[in-house]
Amino acid sequence: MAIQKSISIDGKNVLFKASAAVPRLYRLKFRRDIFKDFIALEQSVQENTSGITIDSLELFENIAYIMAKHADPNGVPENPDDWLENFNTFSIYEILPQLMDLWGLNIETQSESKKNIARLTEK
Repeated sequence: MAIQKSISIDGKNVLFKASAAVPRLYRLKFRRDIFKDFIALEQSVQENTSGITIDSLELFENIAYIMAKHADPNGVPENPDDWLENFNTFSIYEILPQLMDLWGLNIETQSESKKNIARLTEK
């Protein structure tokens, strides 16, 4: 079950979607593991009080792009750079917590489904 959320970025409402397809889409597009990147990004934001690293910023932009592309496949360009050109500002500190919440809700939903399947298949 996919979960969607609209987030205001630079005065524009942008739809993001989290589902079981996101890790695959991310891996196909960027040749990286989204789970590892989410963990690294979260650690980087927590540890760097002086500012975010360029590598972490790129991870964030890639994750945001994939979740937006998943929500609106025809409306979001094929290239993350072209998508980012739609915004004057794109604050990691405002948007990342919301994307992490969305991702967390998706994982929570998948865990509940597994529990229900196990309960239904018990004899």
